[in-house]
Amino acid sequence: MPTTPATATHSSSNGTAEAIMLELVDEDGITIGTAEKLAAHQPPGQLHRAFSVFLFDEQGRLLLQRRALGKYHSPGVWSNTCCGHPYPGEAPFAAAARRTHEELGISPSLLAEAGTVRYNHPDPASGLVEQEFNHLFVGMAQDELRPDPEEVGETAFVTADELAERHARSPFSAWFMTVLDAARPAIRELTGPSAGW
Repeated sequence: MPTTPATATHSSSNGTAEAIMLELVDEDGITIGTAEKLAAHQPPGQLHRAFSVFLFDEQGRLLLQRRALGKYHSPGVWSNTCCGHPYPGEAPFAAAARRTHEELGISPSLLAEAGTVRYNHPDPASGLVEQEFNHLFVGMAQDELRPDPEEVGETAFVTADELAERHARSPFSAWFMTVLDAARPAIRELTGPSAGW
């Protein structure tokens, strides 16, 4: 099912088009309803379920992606390995694994839950708002990447020091540092103290 741009539809089993729907949640992450994807991101934003994935190679380097220029939200900026939204009723873990494969052509190894974080990040460039209850996941990227060019403009594996340098000179998604900081304890557990995360 295509998931970009936000207004994209997919065909149901009877051939009719369906809008992409997200799960709306309360402050505790309990599902309270659904909303169409683009509508949920219009100011002031509706709190919805999301996920963020951080994958690392054997050297403890983080896999970043630069979002494709055709994306409706935050095009052309660097961000974590993969992020997105579960479909209503879809488990965040399943959505994270599905979307990582759709975007990067790989199945994560040792994918593990790394907590949740709630945030409100307006995106000045698009005028959209990220009001998200975000489920975090960390794991390993051990297969050859096969990025979908409609989703991913570029990828890079970076050390903690290289990330700091890149972050200082390149645009990143508005949510990137929030989700990275929230995932750091699990990242350190996965990569070990020598990796510097």
